[in-house]
Amino acid sequence: MLVAAALFALMGVLVKHLSAQFSSAELVFYRSVFGLVAIWVVIAVSHRRLLAPLATPHGWAHVWRGLSGFSALVLFFFAIAQLPLATAVTLNYTAPLFLAGLSAWWLKERHGRGLIAAVWLGFVGIVLLLQPQVDGQAWVPALAGLVSGMLAAVAYVNVKSLGKLGEPEWRVVFYFTLLSTLGGAAWMAVAGFHRPAAADWPWLAGLGVTATLAQLALTRAYHRGRTLTVGALAYTTVGFSAVYGVVLFGEHLPMLAWVGMATVAAAGILAVRASSPARADSL
Repeated sequence: MLVAAALFALMGVLVKHLSAQFSSAELVFYRSVFGLVAIWVVIAVSHRRLLAPLATPHGWAHVWRGLSGFSALVLFFFAIAQLPLATAVTLNYTAPLFLAGLSAWWLKERHGRGLIAAVWLGFVGIVLLLQPQVDGQAWVPALAGLVSGMLAAVAYVNVKSLGKLGEPEWRVVFYFTLLSTLGGAAWMAVAGFHRPAAADWPWLAGLGVTATLAQLALTRAYHRGRTLTVGALAYTTVGFSAVYGVVLFGEHLPMLAWVGMATVAAAGILAVRASSPARADSL
């Protein structure tokens, strides 16, 4: 999980670097297309068929899961481009807090007082995080980052629903990556795109490689480790992002923002411990 957290934070570094030349939709496309190729190869090799059993009777469920995940990625990448890296990552990691509310409303799951307290604590942390930073037009990317966390929670609920329908994890990941690739390509076709220069390809490939390796490490962590421990360690991504932001981009956050980040992370860990949220390895 620590490897996955470091790689996800490094993915954020690459997004922030590339956002000076490419739109969020373009970056989602390149992040997804490299992952799609890698996932397809793994599936084909493991099933010994080029077109492994990808047919599914739950196509619309995959579409809704893909749309929520794709939208969350676009908004997350937009927030990374406009905000300090650690701030954007923290806002996206509010997903477990939204997940608590969505699972109660959508999946009719009952939650105890501990989870409710964690949710309230998390939103106190959000206020502390954003208060010293959001001024002028900065509220737009801040809102985008927060909505990305909410949509990520919707994606997790959809993943959980697909699991109850009997869909294997590899198929869920494949269709999400496929829909993100198609969504990014369609967006670029409408809004225009920048032809990557030769020097851009290593950075774009690195974006796809770090995201794919982080997903693999995260999946292994959930498969081999304790869910609560892994879920708590996921918040080390915020710490890695803060270090990367300071060292690589010279970002300096006020003390109140650091307190807010720590509060959100603590609330997320409490939410993970108080419930059993759907795995995040499909984003």
